[in-house]
Amino acid sequence: MKKNLFLSCVLILLTCSLFAQQPRPEGEEEKKGFDRSRLFVGGNFGLSFGDYTFINVSPQVGYRFTNMLAAGIGINGQYTQYRQRWGNQTISRSNLGIAGMNVFGRFYPIQQAFLQLQPEMNYIWGSTKQYDPDLKYSINGKILPSLLLGAGGVLPMGNAGGLVVMVQYDLLNKSGYQSDPSTPYGSKPFVSIGFNVGLGR
Repeated sequence: MKKNLFLSCVLILLTCSLFAQQPRPEGEEEKKGFDRSRLFVGGNFGLSFGDYTFINVSPQVGYRFTNMLAAGIGINGQYTQYRQRWGNQTISRSNLGIAGMNVFGRFYPIQQAFLQLQPEMNYIWGSTKQYDPDLKYSINGKILPSLLLGAGGVLPMGNAGGLVVMVQYDLLNKSGYQSDPSTPYGSKPFVSIGFNVGLGR
């Protein structure tokens, strides 16, 4: 109960901060209208093959409204396949696909660190097959909402970009059976690695 209350308070504070008007540094001129230099692209991308196959193409585009606030949208595209062996024999095989959309808001208390709130809606499908005993679980297409709360840091790489490392947790996660999951992200906090690149002027 205390954990849920704490997470709710953090969520409320972060949401409120997204609508707060931050003062500009003294002497800095305020630009009217859209400023292309505040656009950035990024996201998470991954690729591995073998007994654990993982493909992740999840781009995002965002806008830095102030030095402390940014927001944007993205799409999710992930596929995983895991084969478990006993010696040379396959004893189980699992696959999971995810396709969806997200919006995100970031609050930067300091220049190289941020808090992020990311609501998502994902369509997931997949199956797990065990060969001994012969069992199969299937997810025949399911739409799941997620609400990811995370904290991360940016490691600058040149003037216009940086490597982003973030720890996230799905606040809507609840226990469920393997064949009826409540989140595509599991029941524990997870680490994601991505990048941001500014689009310049």
